[in-house]
Amino acid sequence: MICVGIDPGLGGAVAVLHPDGAISLYDTPTITVKKVSGTKRHYLPAEMVGDLLLAKNRSLGWDIRAALENVAARPGQGVTSMFSMGRGVGLWEGILAGLGIPYELVTPRVWKASFGLGKDKRESIIRAQQLFPSAEVELRRRKDEGKAEALLIAEWLRRKQPAKGAAA
Repeated sequence: MICVGIDPGLGGAVAVLHPDGAISLYDTPTITVKKVSGTKRHYLPAEMVGDLLLAKNRSLGWDIRAALENVAARPGQGVTSMFSMGRGVGLWEGILAGLGIPYELVTPRVWKASFGLGKDKRESIIRAQQLFPSAEVELRRRKDEGKAEALLIAEWLRRKQPAKGAAA
């Protein structure tokens, strides 16, 4: 089975765990637009489709499943950032449905608890490096936390799936 994990934020990512042990990591496609008051990042939906289509095409002959992080408002978080995050979840959910990829929503509390993680995102990078040493090169910088979290979400989903030949 191919397991896809998605961290839906503008700094998020998509991780794909392939049955042969290969790992694919993609940053969420975005564009930065200059504004009078600074810059603003926007999602690039067509490229988001491309990342998942690539995973789906590689899945020929294999089942493919996805887990999408379902985020909620946090105390002190701004309205604009929450709107953006909600937009990201909605875009990814629509893309998954449109491509016919079965998915489930998972809260950060649930998937992080399965790895013994707290709220510090740096913990996610360390845990992903431990579980996937081959991906360490792609998980070196603080900005790689989206990739690390997407990878852990995919691993959470993989561990949830019944073993091949086991009763469901």
